[in-house]
Amino acid sequence: MLLGKVTPVVDVYSPELLHPMPRQFGRDSLLINGPLPFHGVDLWHAYELSWLNLEGKPEARVGRFTVPADSPNLVESKSLKLYLNSLNNMRFESEEAFSATVISDVGAVAGVSVSLELWGVNDQSISGAALAGDCIDSEACADPESGCAVSLRIDGDAWVEERLFSHLMRSLCPITGQPDWATLWLHYRGPRLDRGTLLQYIVSYRQHQEFHEQCAERIFLDIYHLLAPDFLHLQAFYTRRGGLDITPFRSSELDARAQGRIARQ
Repeated sequence: MLLGKVTPVVDVYSPELLHPMPRQFGRDSLLINGPLPFHGVDLWHAYELSWLNLEGKPEARVGRFTVPADSPNLVESKSLKLYLNSLNNMRFESEEAFSATVISDVGAVAGVSVSLELWGVNDQSISGAALAGDCIDSEACADPESGCAVSLRIDGDAWVEERLFSHLMRSLCPITGQPDWATLWLHYRGPRLDRGTLLQYIVSYRQHQEFHEQCAERIFLDIYHLLAPDFLHLQAFYTRRGGLDITPFRSSELDARAQGRIARQ
């Protein structure tokens, strides 16, 4: 794995840089050994996509990868960045040819078909959107606790449908120990979550070391097991690092759709 290591700039097409990480490593700690207890995808926004056309002129795009949550592997983010950089001086006949190469290479490492959408760098359709729901960041919160062992609570007997979010999510890379920042959003229908303990629970991840996707799955299952809701959607909008941001989406519903990027990303 190249993460956490000094690496040289690679200027030639190098698909071998892509590094797979089995999802099951993280799911073992969640006691997931059979069918997944959720559906979803991981969205990756790539802000530094570039290649050369046949005349040698650079092209630049913003891209969105969609990787199904049931893929056997994650693609380690630094390896993806280095791989994408290795395409910068490679000539392609068209945008479609570039996209086909990337989809094939990334899908081979993820172990599943992935998709890639491309936009011009000034395309307003990928501008960050505002999240629907109530921000819980004004709730009282004690000093962050180490780990993620804060107990979530149900608030009363009411059955509600609500959307909640917090901008105070922080976790740590398990390899480098560097912080990863996110806005956590959820939409559910079930017993009312106590907002104070939810915020304390989110803040407790500040010293927790897991990859983005693993944090999202852990949080989803903790909330789902507490509420036993009619449905639960959860999305973690992590901010970008090295020209990439990662947004895991997990849901109890097969046909649920992830939201796009938010302004913070």
